[in-house]
Parts: sequence; structure tokens; C-alpha cells
Amino acid sequence: MYYIRKTMEIAGCHQLKLSYRSKCEKLHGHNWVVTMFCKAKELNQDGMVIDFTQVKEKIHGYLDHGNLNELLPFNPTAENVARWICEQIPECYRVEVQESARNVAIYEEDED
Repeated sequence: MYYIRKTMEIAGCHQLKLSYRSKCEKLHGHNWVVTMFCKAKELNQDGMVIDFTQVKEKIHGYLDHGNLNELLPFNPTAENVARWICEQIPECYRVEVQESARNVAIYEEDED
């Protein structure tokens, strides 16, 4: 099995729709640090799991400096964003989304 890890910083804003009162209901921004983990049993024709540049273009290119409420069709919690990112890249099996130094959400696919 081959593994790669891609880390990128994504600046963006969001506001959460919650079942309780929270300051996060107001529009606010983060500089998310996103770490993606990808794997493949065999390398592609270019000798890669997936090109790092293609991953960055697909995720960073779409989300960076955007309003996640406008870009994504769900409540953009860190957990939901992690799942969405993982679903965008077929080789991806785990994503960590760090909102701040002390707040990290992790999504990992089941290995059914």
C-alpha cells in the first residue's frame, strides 16, 4: 500500500446554524489547516497515488477565501467540512480539519 499526506491552509468564513445560542452563529473566519491522507494499492501511470497539485487545486482552489455557507450545501461545521473534503478525492480516506490550535475535527472512512 502507498500513502501520501497533503497539508494546506484554507482561509474562509462560515456561520453555523445550531440548536443552541453560540457566538459561532455569527459570520466569522478561520485559517483552517487541512491535512488529507490518501492511499492506493498501486501507483497511477505517473508513479503517484495522486498528484499533490491536483489535490490542492480541487480543495484549496475551491474553498480558499470563500464563504463556506455559499460554497457547501450543508451546515459547515469542521466535522462536515472534513467529510466533504474526503469525498472529493477517491484516494482519500482520512481528513483532519484544524480550526484553531486547540480544535481539530477528523473524518475517516470506514473500511467495510
